[in-house]
Amino acid sequence: MVAEERGAGAGTDVLIRKVDSHLAALRAGLHGPELELAERLAACLRELVRQTAQSSAADRGQVRAAVHFFVLRRESRGRLLSVRSLAAAQRVVNKVVVQLDRPDLLVETRRDLLV
Repeated sequence: MVAEERGAGAGTDVLIRKVDSHLAALRAGLHGPELELAERLAACLRELVRQTAQSSAADRGQVRAAVHFFVLRRESRGRLLSVRSLAAAQRVVNKVVVQLDRPDLLVETRRDLLV
């Protein structure tokens, strides 16, 4: 049982490090609303990782997939995500948030907040 708990903690740490590392890279190339969206996505993903650490494998798998989508998504030829990719990551993250019944974690853009 102890090994299981350590494994869950290690998996949680790895996912959070991936999010933080990717966000650090994004900070070098994004500014303004795009950076704010990336920051909100990262904060949401960190919280989802923490909250589902002891949840079912299916829930953890959804969160892991959302993290990987955010971290690995590339739609431009450049090193960093394009704004379009951030919007795609936002849709994926928000879908997971809704499926996990956590509407308090929905990631909205500035435009969404103004409407």
